[in-house]
Amino acid sequence: MDQKQQGKSGQLKWLMLSVLVVALDLLSKAWVTDSFNYAERLYVLPVFDLTLLHNTGAAFSFLAGESGWQRWFFALIALAVSGGLVVWMTRLKPNETWLACALALVLGGALGNLHDRILLGYVVDFLLFHWDNAYFPAFNLADAAITLGAGMLIVDMIRNPDGAKTDSVKTQEKSE
Repeated sequence: MDQKQQGKSGQLKWLMLSVLVVALDLLSKAWVTDSFNYAERLYVLPVFDLTLLHNTGAAFSFLAGESGWQRWFFALIALAVSGGLVVWMTRLKPNETWLACALALVLGGALGNLHDRILLGYVVDFLLFHWDNAYFPAFNLADAAITLGAGMLIVDMIRNPDGAKTDSVKTQEKSE
């Protein structure tokens, strides 16, 4: 592939990471759904249990108590964000692998949860961390990928505060 073609596709090769995230997320959710009754817990470590929970809301069960409209609202947000992430990935330069990886993780997580939201009406959560009787909200591999990808985006913003500037602007600033 010549440089012009690679420039058009950006870092779309990283979409394979998104596919891997979706596959692992859906396989793990299927295993938990087949293996557990709702709200059943399996002790794994003193601070970690496996369980089966359904989240009709967003992060931390935000809007979970609503009448059902939130299902489609969050699905539309996930579709819009996913489209934006793919467009962003097409515009990345070949050397922007950290950013491409971060975007691919967020995209894979968003699509994994979108699958649940559209087909089931809720997101399957099963990873439950706690300290004594204080429980963190349950989550899944898609949520973990989104969190990791978002963290990587934050690191990228700290490492490259001028990331939004074009190379010609950076070169011009250095020569002044």
